[in-house]
Amino acid sequence: MNSNGAVHDVVVIGGGNAGLCAALTARELVDDVVVLEKAPEEKKGGNSFFTGGRMRVPHLGLEDLATLFDCDISALADVEIDAYPEEAFYNDLQRASRYRCDEDLARLIASRARDGVDWLKTLGAKFFLPFGYDDIRTDDDKRKLIGGDDIEHYEGGPGLVANLTNQSLARGIAINYEAGAKKLIRDADGVVGVLVETPEGLVELRARAIVLACGGFEASAPLRTAYLGPGWDLARVRGTEFNTGDGLTMALEIGARAYGHWSGCHSVAADFFSPEFGDRVHGDITERVSYRFGITVDRNAKRYFDEGSDMRAFTYAVSGRNIVEQADGFAVQIVDAKTIDHLRATYRSYNVTKTVSDDLRTIATEMNLDPDALVETIAEFNAAVQGGEVDYAVLDGKGTKGITPPKSNWALPLDTPPYTAFPVGPAITFTFGGLRVNTRGEVMDQGDKPIPGLFAAGEMVGGIYYYNYPGGSGLTSGLVLGREAGKSAATRAQSAVDRAPAHAV
Repeated sequence: MNSNGAVHDVVVIGGGNAGLCAALTARELVDDVVVLEKAPEEKKGGNSFFTGGRMRVPHLGLEDLATLFDCDISALADVEIDAYPEEAFYNDLQRASRYRCDEDLARLIASRARDGVDWLKTLGAKFFLPFGYDDIRTDDDKRKLIGGDDIEHYEGGPGLVANLTNQSLARGIAINYEAGAKKLIRDADGVVGVLVETPEGLVELRARAIVLACGGFEASAPLRTAYLGPGWDLARVRGTEFNTGDGLTMALEIGARAYGHWSGCHSVAADFFSPEFGDRVHGDITERVSYRFGITVDRNAKRYFDEGSDMRAFTYAVSGRNIVEQADGFAVQIVDAKTIDHLRATYRSYNVTKTVSDDLRTIATEMNLDPDALVETIAEFNAAVQGGEVDYAVLDGKGTKGITPPKSNWALPLDTPPYTAFPVGPAITFTFGGLRVNTRGEVMDQGDKPIPGLFAAGEMVGGIYYYNYPGGSGLTSGLVLGREAGKSAATRAQSAVDRAPAHAV
């Protein structure tokens, strides 16, 4: 990569979903768009590569969604999906964040999500219904999707990244790999460039506008410990090893305002023996989030959270935090023969760690638990289960009585061997803390005024997620805010005059 003294229209830092959406949108308005990606090309795509590709998008029901799938509605005769209006999306963002989600950003994401997905489709994106995760069979033998994250990109995250990358290259967007942004350059007019570390050394790039879309700090063990707290340095990372908070650090150094839940993150229960970072070959196969079909115990063989508090889409993103903060980093999920077939496909994938036995004491020994304590916990749980029929399509209220913590829904006794146990630990997906931006994607300073020339999207935006996360909303948020940041950056570039090099601060 060579600066050659040129001033680029827009430089986007980060080559994942949000960054590439920003670059493609900017390219609709200006000619000279450059993407900087810290990773080598063979590890491109940021965290987006490791996602399942599911997206949360408002729709009017199956007939409306079918327009995204290029199929006749008759081909979906055995499918049932409830409508998911824009207001429901907004409410889910607020409910998951305990009503702290930034009002303006929440409204923006909910209102622009469908337009964004339609735009992706014009770029060649292909979508389908994500069966095999949260769908159930109804009484009339239809497949019903539940949870609201009702579409999935073809070939998941890798397919999404591949399509966005190919579309970017086809439009003349320069993508530079092994180009790690180190420092933003700011003068009296705002941000005018970036210092980039490359294999050939440091390079200074000048730009009329810069979009930060290079992720949170989830891949930095020291920053996880500093902001999230003790125990988080030991968590596995579900995604890329390159999201080490560089963009956040650069922005804060020039006066950007930190915003959102800096001690919060998206984290899930995963196979205890997961790799340190995401698996680019087999994908997201270590996730273990079907806990609602059984019970979960800590290293003392005691239950520590309500496995049936809500639908998976509204609980799975805190299941890793529960393990760190309530189970000292290790837990065991246990199901019996009645529910084993309900578990997600990840429980039957490559290299699953598990123990199967008719004897609970054997299960305990293999999981390094106290056998007497496990037998006692399960006996207590079984005695507390109330009567009624289980309905996995709704919050059925079939819970326990007289034990703490309760299981509020879908409670069935564990009494049908063989039993299967899965050891789990925490795996972090992304951090919630970020920068404050307005609805144009402009990064705000300490006085809540835009920093001229600086924009942000994706995981770098704070104020959207607090405490929890509605499944499928991350890619959608990155898409919407990436497009807004890209459009705003290009608009600034169109109106800006070339600025002479200035002293960096």
